[in-house]
Amino acid sequence: MKRLKKIFMVKNNSELILNGNILKALFLIAAPIIITNLLQHMYNLTDTYWLGKIGTQQQAAISMVSPVQNTVIAFGQGITMAGSILMSQYIGANNIKKASHMANQIFLCAMIFSLVCTTGLLLFTPLITAWIGASGEIFDLGNIYLRIVILDTPLLFIINIFSAVNQSQGNTVFPMLLNLLGILINMVLDPLFLMVFDLGIGGVAMATLLSKVPCAAVGLRYLLNRRNEIHLKRRLLKPRTDMIKLIFSVGLPTAIGSSAMQFGFVLMSKNVYVFGSSAMAAYGVGNRINGIITLPSTAIGSATSTIVGQNLGAGQLKRAERGYQIATLSGVALLFLLGRILSYRPVGAAVVGILTQDSNVMSMAVDFLSIMAFWCFTNNVYNCTMGLLNASGKTKITMLVEAARLWVFRFATIFFCQQILHMGVESIWYSVVVSNGLSAAILFVLYLSRIWERDTLGIGKHRQMC
Repeated sequence: MKRLKKIFMVKNNSELILNGNILKALFLIAAPIIITNLLQHMYNLTDTYWLGKIGTQQQAAISMVSPVQNTVIAFGQGITMAGSILMSQYIGANNIKKASHMANQIFLCAMIFSLVCTTGLLLFTPLITAWIGASGEIFDLGNIYLRIVILDTPLLFIINIFSAVNQSQGNTVFPMLLNLLGILINMVLDPLFLMVFDLGIGGVAMATLLSKVPCAAVGLRYLLNRRNEIHLKRRLLKPRTDMIKLIFSVGLPTAIGSSAMQFGFVLMSKNVYVFGSSAMAAYGVGNRINGIITLPSTAIGSATSTIVGQNLGAGQLKRAERGYQIATLSGVALLFLLGRILSYRPVGAAVVGILTQDSNVMSMAVDFLSIMAFWCFTNNVYNCTMGLLNASGKTKITMLVEAARLWVFRFATIFFCQQILHMGVESIWYSVVVSNGLSAAILFVLYLSRIWERDTLGIGKHRQMC
């Protein structure tokens, strides 16, 4: 036990973020996040792999109902992300007491929200699945999967709060190790429940749920540990109006933007399902692989938020911008290279072939993957600039851009390609890259406008007063 504690008690990187080499800080923060996000994607990839062994209908069912759960999770993550931003600025301003108070209020808000949403989804699962457009076997399978997997929402929120507390301090290693524990458990339980006990899609959902139980337990124990600078205290879990208002002023726009985007994915599923279950399965496979391709940009964007947040809290505006520039350029170069490799069709076919043996699904998924991979470098511009604007408190702006990415640009592209160009299922594939590219361009123009450096949260004033 003592040896494990030594491994887990990783020193935070605040000093490096504020005064050291920015590229080194970026790497030390982003690298564990990349691994963490990869492990989280492995949950879904493991499910997809084993379900691919028993049929396309199961794959299609998960692809249809997953955006429903993701909508709830995205809203909650907007709140926890606000906590990470605010804690980062308090830490940069050398106000650990306020950072600890903020962590407690985030925990309180997230737990209440997760319990309410879990109860609501359990009650209305059949209505939601029917509204999406599922029918027959896919309707039944979707209900089974969603009703079980939605139970992990409170557990996932505990893990996310734990990650936010650590990331705000520049420590992303412990969250990575915690996610490694979860994926190892999931990789054992998936084949056990699916192939040995023959529990079908319900077994896959149960494996995902049970794998999060020990992770949430470890995360909660860490958050309750009084030896940590930022930890949970019973007396601090009472609602504080001033902090809750601050959390929602920063987090609510992000939560609305993220959940609106995820809800848009529900409607995307309806658009894809028009082309049949094979198209639905291909869409799910392609999205999961694309999620792995863009892991670096997601991680670099998160690291950008931490670096910018702490430096803005410390009143170091130029260093905050320098961190954004380094993150954007390095991420674009990396994704440009990875995208060129994976857009090569023989490579894409080899990767898709791991997740499905259905020839129709494979053909469509390879088309989808080759198009997305070629343009994936725009995701890094998008994620890094989102990190910059969120860290400076411009979450209302990012909410509008994030919502427009799906609700305006993506659906408009689908309409144009289907109704004007008569492109069929390929209209779905191209809508993804067009909407991502347009949104990235808009965000970069906002960076150039310098709007991010005006009217920041003002937390940095605390450092000057100390």
